[in-house]
Amino acid sequence: MLLLRCPPLLLLLLLLPLNSRPQKLPTRDEELFQMQIRDKSFFHDSSVIPDGAEISSYLFRDTPKRYFFVVEEDNTPLAVTVTPCDAPLEWKLSVQELPEEASGEGSGDPEPLEQQKQQITNEEGTELFSYKGNDVEYFVSSSSPSGLYQLDLLSTEKDTHFKVYATTTPESDQPYPELPYDPRIDVTSLGRTTVTLAWKPSPTASLLRQPIQYCIVINKEHNFKSLCAVEAKLSSDDAFMMAPKPGLDFSPFDFAHFGFPADNNSGKERGFLKSSKFGRQTSPKLRADLHRVCIENKNIFTVSDLKPDTQYYFDMFAVNTNTNMSTAYVGTFARTKEEAKQKTIELKDGKVTDVFIKRKGAKFLRFAPVSSHQKVTFSIHSCLDAVQIQVRRDGKLLLSQSVEGVRQFQLRGKAKAKYLIRLKGSKKGASMLKILATTRPNKQSFPSLPEDTRIKAFDKLRTCSSVTVAWLGTQERNKFCIYKREVDDNYNEEQKKREQNQCLGPDTRKKSEKVLCKYFHSQNIQKAVTTETIRGLQPGKSYLLDVYVIGHGGHSVKYQSKLVKTRKFC
Repeated sequence: MLLLRCPPLLLLLLLLPLNSRPQKLPTRDEELFQMQIRDKSFFHDSSVIPDGAEISSYLFRDTPKRYFFVVEEDNTPLAVTVTPCDAPLEWKLSVQELPEEASGEGSGDPEPLEQQKQQITNEEGTELFSYKGNDVEYFVSSSSPSGLYQLDLLSTEKDTHFKVYATTTPESDQPYPELPYDPRIDVTSLGRTTVTLAWKPSPTASLLRQPIQYCIVINKEHNFKSLCAVEAKLSSDDAFMMAPKPGLDFSPFDFAHFGFPADNNSGKERGFLKSSKFGRQTSPKLRADLHRVCIENKNIFTVSDLKPDTQYYFDMFAVNTNTNMSTAYVGTFARTKEEAKQKTIELKDGKVTDVFIKRKGAKFLRFAPVSSHQKVTFSIHSCLDAVQIQVRRDGKLLLSQSVEGVRQFQLRGKAKAKYLIRLKGSKKGASMLKILATTRPNKQSFPSLPEDTRIKAFDKLRTCSSVTVAWLGTQERNKFCIYKREVDDNYNEEQKKREQNQCLGPDTRKKSEKVLCKYFHSQNIQKAVTTETIRGLQPGKSYLLDVYVIGHGGHSVKYQSKLVKTRKFC
């Protein structure tokens, strides 16, 4: 059998050469088939469907396309497979008798070309099969009549790609991997971020020993009927999925653009082309919501890094790496488990609450004022690294911020409103913080801080027994206490950083370390700076200095520690 695609006149010119000998349609022998496969020009801009090789082509919306192939002898096995890619197709397969002189049984002079053309193109063929939809559909017959077969395709939804495969030796070719008796994908394990899938192997791999790999596709929208549909969704800019420009020549059997190698190497077996390794990974644009993973001949796989409480769709495709052709298992779907529900901490109006969060962890707090209120104030003191805070009022997101040090947020109130606070810890390590929620604007437990909480040491004023330091204050009158602690000479910044818990107050310090306490503020923020000389130190020794500011509610905040060293010789 020779499968063809061309306009009727060109078809007859190919099939019915003008000579004085009896006419006979070309047969599909191995040499002829391999010659035609190697010769790209044979299929260029034609309607030829080759026997035993899959073609990829393109349909413009509402523009039908017709393909031809010829079956020479009666009682010939025939299989035709049409694979829609990214839109439903309408397709019909029909057959009409060949002219008697073309069958090779007659003798004498051939009929005039125009008469032969009229015999084929003007007769209405007998419809054998029709289909409308986006499934991979087959026409299979163990005994087909001889004749000119026509395959008509139409896309009414949008421009789309499709694939066609036809063969007269379906029993021996078997280019598509065979599915097991149970082609379903089983979900064997389900977690918050993982799903484990298992499936039965393809008999093509287990019995026929052909090279099979399995490609798993994960997305949140729907299951896919074919790998062609997945590729269309994955990358619209891939050369495989590029639409031809109207009016230009387009070859549906272009090796370079449809997954076949650029050289002219033919397949080892009749009707197959040795294709490049399946699954190109270099498409310019990939969709973040659709993932494809191809694995070797395994029958279990765990999908990880999923989102909790989210429904995912899973599809499995067995791919014959010799033919580059695939078969879809029956897809499935599953919803990942919810996040473990955490205990919600209740906040009381005007009371400071201590919160500890594990590394990368989160805590939920709830604030439900008992009385009506115009405003609500959240004060947060992050003791270590920055933390993330989200505040929702009756489900509506009001605030999402990163907090380092002391921050205060004032939000508009609402009668009988309930506030849900989500605190997310640092990736570096565990987080500690203090939080206060109140409907009374004047209730401030945490002292106000300047933007710069560093302590400055004056090197020129340094002596063998004293150091002079300065720090910034605010317009609010607060109490400041300074403490000193002698440290080793090898004390470094890394050790100092580990001790930077700003929530540890003066009550954790030894009395002997206290230098003094004083009140300080300035209405002029530019002049809100104070200095202090610390005396009674030892020559050539290192000291760690800490300044604490204590608010009206008794809660303190520590400035950044300062490492100083007295002069050794004076």
